[in-house]
Amino acid sequence: MSRERADWALLALTPGIGPVGVLRLIDTFGSAAAAASANLSQLQRCLGDEAARALAGRVATADVEAALTWADAPGCFLLTLADHDYPTALAEAGHAPPLLFGRGRRELLARPMLAMVGSRHATPQGRQTAEEFAHGLAEAGYTIVSGLASGIDGAAHRGALGTAASTIAVIGTGIDRVYPASHRQLAHQLAEDGLILSEFPLGTAPLAHNFPRRNRIIAGLSRGCLVVEANVNSGSLITARLAAEVGREVLAIPGSIHNPQARGCHRLIKDGAKLVETVDDVLDEIGRPAADAPVAASASPPAAESTATAMAETPLLVQLGHDPVDVDSLAARLELTAGEVYAMLLELELEGRVASLPGGRFQRLS
Repeated sequence: MSRERADWALLALTPGIGPVGVLRLIDTFGSAAAAASANLSQLQRCLGDEAARALAGRVATADVEAALTWADAPGCFLLTLADHDYPTALAEAGHAPPLLFGRGRRELLARPMLAMVGSRHATPQGRQTAEEFAHGLAEAGYTIVSGLASGIDGAAHRGALGTAASTIAVIGTGIDRVYPASHRQLAHQLAEDGLILSEFPLGTAPLAHNFPRRNRIIAGLSRGCLVVEANVNSGSLITARLAAEVGREVLAIPGSIHNPQARGCHRLIKDGAKLVETVDDVLDEIGRPAADAPVAASASPPAAESTATAMAETPLLVQLGHDPVDVDSLAARLELTAGEVYAMLLELELEGRVASLPGGRFQRLS
């Protein structure tokens, strides 16, 4: 098996071949071993000249040896298209990566999965929403798949960690690197209690063109793709498009019309994505993994009566509403001085009920 794994790694890690080229080689020669041992003239019949010479010359040998050594470490493994636990959904999605580096709970590959993606520059409310939805959906039985990026991705991973379904991070670097560096502790938690996947050779830097490739894996693994918060130029919309192209359900959470980080979600909804407001809305669209799986209520809106009571107790929150507001506007609404309003906001911020945003604005969290 180790020899077979080495042959798959050689095909997958040789520059210029790619997923389509690997499948062509397997189809032509019948196995990874036969393709790996083919001579140059045979390889040139199904590959470009440069890729054929690279494979015949075994230019990826060092990368293969590094991968095999890395996979011997505890919790680490290499997953190939020939393995019985390679996710069927990903294999059938097209351009499936022939080799994946994995670290963590391999058994998560057999669970139903849901992608959750969004802006790297998410608002505090967006991060809170992502974490609550991820926790509720993971409690319902879905393994949450995201990309370990800042913002919504990180919040989704944190929300799902600690549940049985947990979370999978598909990254755009070598699996031995953490990007962004601020997620080093989160990556450690994922390696212990979740799963990290990468198709890139060890040591691969966070190059911009790698992230769309990562996004296709996120989309292919998942039963659906939930976009929490995204601007119109967000890479999350690429993931949503890739999900739609392979027949996955696309869902989006609406936001304030004044929030630029919600406009990508609004565009998706205009284009046919399902508008969802609660965990139950998501489960109604994509199905429930188990009839008796509990659904956390934290992501659902509170009862109207309790909401009204909480707002009545805090006039500032009533005037703040759910859109970002600057101190001067709040002062005018409350007929108070800016200093008085700022002091009230500081107290609410310390209580975790509001968050400060760039530009001197504040947004309600509860």
